[in-house]
Amino acid sequence: MPRLSARARGYGTAWEKARLAFLASHPRCSEPGCSLPAVHVHHRRPHKGDQRIFWDRTNWAGLCASHHNADAQQRERHGYSNAIGDDGLPTDPNHPFNRCD
Repeated sequence: MPRLSARARGYGTAWEKARLAFLASHPRCSEPGCSLPAVHVHHRRPHKGDQRIFWDRTNWAGLCASHHNADAQQRERHGYSNAIGDDGLPTDPNHPFNRCD
């Protein structure tokens, strides 16, 4: 089944207004250690069409393009981030390296 258009998934005019207001009050990327400008509003918990989750502002995070397009999408697809700490090890406790399966 093809993916619905962005507008059909809720990303219309009301979203654009809410997104711009959120970014104005959250101008920096929310990832630890990142000071780049936030340009995307990311849903921390995927809404999957649920409008209650979609519009829950406590579920929003301002992210720079790099973190949104890489780390956040990785988390959504696989359930963990590939971010690496200063020690060279994955920082996400859900990363397979950090699991005790």
